[in-house]
Amino acid sequence: MRAFIAGCCLLLATPLGAQQKAFDVTDYNLSLTLPEAGKTIEGLALLTVRRVARADTLVLDLLDMQVSRIRVGAHEVTFRQGEGHVYVPLAGAVGDTLAVSVAYRGAPTDGLIIGTDSAGRWMAFGDNWPNRARHWIPSVDHPSDKATVTWVVNAPSSLRVVANGQLLEETPLPQPRDPDGSAGRPMPRTLTRWRESRPIAVYLMVIAAAPLARYELGPTACGYAEIGGCVPQSVYVAPEQRAILPGDFARAGDIVTFYAQRVGPFGYEKLAHLQSSTRFGGMENASAIFYADEIFRRRGVSTELIAHETAHQWFGDLVTEREWPHVWLSEGFATYFAAVYVGHAFGDSALVGEMRRTRVQLLASKVVGSRPVIDTAQTDLLALLNENSYQKGGWVLHMLRGLVGDSAFYGGVRDYVVAHRHGTALTADLQSAVEARAKRPLGWFFDQWLRRPGFASLTTTWQYDAATARVTLDVAQGDRFGTYRVPLTVAVTDAGGIVHRATVDVPAAKSGRFVLPMAFRAAPRALVVDPDVQLLAELRTP
Repeated sequence: MRAFIAGCCLLLATPLGAQQKAFDVTDYNLSLTLPEAGKTIEGLALLTVRRVARADTLVLDLLDMQVSRIRVGAHEVTFRQGEGHVYVPLAGAVGDTLAVSVAYRGAPTDGLIIGTDSAGRWMAFGDNWPNRARHWIPSVDHPSDKATVTWVVNAPSSLRVVANGQLLEETPLPQPRDPDGSAGRPMPRTLTRWRESRPIAVYLMVIAAAPLARYELGPTACGYAEIGGCVPQSVYVAPEQRAILPGDFARAGDIVTFYAQRVGPFGYEKLAHLQSSTRFGGMENASAIFYADEIFRRRGVSTELIAHETAHQWFGDLVTEREWPHVWLSEGFATYFAAVYVGHAFGDSALVGEMRRTRVQLLASKVVGSRPVIDTAQTDLLALLNENSYQKGGWVLHMLRGLVGDSAFYGGVRDYVVAHRHGTALTADLQSAVEARAKRPLGWFFDQWLRRPGFASLTTTWQYDAATARVTLDVAQGDRFGTYRVPLTVAVTDAGGIVHRATVDVPAAKSGRFVLPMAFRAAPRALVVDPDVQLLAELRTP
């Protein structure tokens, strides 16, 4: 996700209880019938459920929808619905796999966004993050529970249906008979079936149903796909927007290749980019990224936004944060890797410029100054989408890369993705992977940057000693957020105009004095602190 487009409501973090952890939903088969007008949908959800611990009740999250029938296997069961949940009795033993079907109907108020576009055309788009899928999908609506999904959508033939995974079927349905003509001529309908064969979080399970025009980008990133030889990519837009394509989507193949080379193969059957209804600037649904309608209509989708949402296909989708406070593993990675791609596409100065810009933003941020990145106290999930999760999370990765070097950083990230591919992870998993590559403990780094608010504040002065031909640095740390342990790079311009770089290890202390390792025959012309923009700090050089 890149930014909010619409206002948001309060959603509370609801940890899975002991009863719920007893069941693992491994697959969803979701059949939906969409209307020609209005907002009422009909659904049949077939869940494959594995019992992993002793419990007698499966608790599904569901709002807005009224359940009419539940079957376990071939047998109808008595269930209870209330307070946003459906309670399903399940007999059996640990290790059993059960088929639970839920028939339901209703008008979703969120999650599936139903409305009309500027031309008055009916449309519907899934928009589930963080836990809004429960408004239209009976599910375990938590990122720790990933599953495969099949979509079977009965919709008016005027709509194109796009969903996660691979398109398996688009079949026109027989017209219902009306012998006396009293009902009028019914609208033709089409059955569309998509299958996502890799497990994804429920918040990533979506459909789009709208009068969309398709632009094929063709096979991309050949040799870098987990499924098949290439990654098929396409763009779906309102018909009147097709003429602007491909625009920056011309880089979509290079973006996937760039990430795959550094992180690992692209994990899904295809990658679609869709003009949609979403409260975010972009939403990283697995294999089907949704971008806000107004971005297409007002200014076009930028390379940075495409790169951000595409990076999520690895970070957030392929490897999903197991618990909400660790959402920086999704948003921080996407923010930083988008900046790294922009540097690759437009030159290193573009990356440096982005890091300088976001540093200014972070130094002025109230949330950065008051809350940690891993914010276990925050119960409003949408409030986690802030400068901590995005820009500061990206800065943590930037500093980690500078600390351990490219080889250990990218090697550790690759190991992290391999170990948790199609699964979930926490911050400790990333730390362990990078520590193994760097061959040193990094707990101090993760603790000071992720588990406490704020940033470093350094005041640096220097002097030249002609007797020793050395430059001495004095570094003092401010009181606002306490002391930080940081590597500090300086660039010294000597009397002849040649620039020399040196890095000193500043301890978590109020002050320190450091002698630079190089000798100067005369007093240097200038000294610049952090010339490459590698440190998230308030820097003063009086």
